[in-house]
Parts: sequence; C-alpha cells; structure tokens
Amino acid sequence: MEIIKTDTHYNFVRMMKPAFILSLAVIIIGIASLIWHGGPNYGIDFAGGTLIQIKFQNETHADKIRATFSSIGFEGSIIQNYGPKEFIVRTAESGTDAKGLTSRVDEGLGAAFGKGTYEIRRIEMVGPKVGKDLTRKAILAIIFSWIGILIYVGVRFEFRYALGGIIALVHDVLVTITFLSLFNKEFDLNIVAALLAIIGYSINDTIVIFDRIRENARKNIRQSLDEVINASVNQTLSRTILTSLTVIIVLIVLFFFGGAVIHDFAFALLVGIITGTYSSIFIASPIVLLFEKIKPTGLKRKK
Repeated sequence: MEIIKTDTHYNFVRMMKPAFILSLAVIIIGIASLIWHGGPNYGIDFAGGTLIQIKFQNETHADKIRATFSSIGFEGSIIQNYGPKEFIVRTAESGTDAKGLTSRVDEGLGAAFGKGTYEIRRIEMVGPKVGKDLTRKAILAIIFSWIGILIYVGVRFEFRYALGGIIALVHDVLVTITFLSLFNKEFDLNIVAALLAIIGYSINDTIVIFDRIRENARKNIRQSLDEVINASVNQTLSRTILTSLTVIIVLIVLFFFGGAVIHDFAFALLVGIITGTYSSIFIASPIVLLFEKIKPTGLKRKK
C-alpha cells in the first residue's frame, strides 16, 4: 500500500533552514517555559512525597478534600480529579510508616465525610533521597541510550550518520519536554519510559532513511548528496507516513479513552512520534548533508 508514490520530487533539503529555525524556536520556548514553571513538574517518583488515591460514593468538591487534609497536617496538598468521584491527593510529606499514615488519612476522611462513604485505593510514598536517586538514574538512562545509539549507528554507517541521528534524538526529547512543560504535565517514571520509547522509534525511522541514502549514494555516484537525500526521503516517504499514522491513531485512542492512568504517557508518546517523524526527514538527513559540506568524505560528486 502506498499513500505517496516513490517517484515524488519534494525538495526536503530546501526546507532544511526553515525546519532548523522552527525547531530552535520550539526548544527556546521550552526552555523559557521550564524557567517560568521553576523546572519540570516532577511527580512523586522524582520530587518525593505521598500520593493518595481516593474514590467517593457521592459527589465531592476538591476544596473540602483540601480542607480535610490540611486539618490532619497535610497543608498545601494538591488535589486532582482522577475520574468520576475519584481524586488524587499529592503532598510533599513522606515517611516510612505507611500503616500510620493510612490510619491518619482514614480518620480525617471519616470525620469529614463519614465512614463507608469513600475508599482509599492506594497510598504511595517516596522519600526525597529515593526521588533524587530516581532522577539521576532517569537522566543516565536517556544519556546512555544516546551513547549506545551513537556507537551503533557510527559502526553500522559512518560518523556523519551517527551525528545526524543523535542530534535528531536530542531534538525529539527536547521538543517533547517542551510540550510537557507548556501543558504543565507531570514528569514521572512513565514519562521517562515514553521518552525512551520515542528514542527507539525515532532512530528506527531514521535508519530506514539512512539505509536508502547510503544505497542511493553508492549507486548514483554522479549525483550530488542533496539530490541523493531528496530522492531517498521521497522514496521512503510512503513507508514513513504509513508507519507513523498507524501509531498516531492508536495513541489518539489511548489519549482520549485510555483513562487518567496513561493520559500523560500517551500525550508524551503522541508528541514524540510526530516529532520523531519530522526530525527523521528534516533534521537527521540534513545534518548528514551539513557535515558532508564541512568535512567531505572525498567521494567525487557533482556540486
């Protein structure tokens, strides 16, 4: 099945500069948003604290829940609607006595709402030291994935391909973080998993194009690298769009119907897959061309 014919002649290389400017602008907006918000909106996994999920039998207002938690010593709690008559309460307080904390919360809710009118579905606690350790490990996981891919692509292709692939992956992560910050989405381990999935998807998409560029470069030695890249991207365009479109359709369904548990995860993946498809075409391949102009490989090609 082909949505786009392989003999199309879209000039993707000509759009390299506008694409770079657009990407740079989005990343700058993301940095400004992070500064404005005082950094990423870390979840319990990284910031530490306590998460409490409660389901009520009757309609309940967040203000009453907040007042209840303030009365038992959880001042400044963040109350989020999690579904019909269901709420997530986040507080900076954490400790090791889970049973004591559960009893304390149960007594406060019982006094305010009445016993049997609610259900404490889960209580999760993460200490500040554990949160910092998880943050460090999450950052290292992303960096090591970049390093591993850099080595793999450098060995399989050439350094200029590895450079293009890694810059595209860094771009994908930064753009995804930009949208997470703009929409004030919570940054937790689920988002880290989404970022690693985005990296894997994006490099796979990029390698398909790189394979075609290398194949065409060997067959058409008289063609300029600009022409080779344009031809290669056009030839793989139908495959790229079909693959991305099927994934995007699934993610849209998950985003709207998957429930609150995976809402942010689906959002991050949705942004990342769109960004990864864009970077494979407009970032990774043009970087190969740019590196070739800075440091030619020595092959005699038409200018």
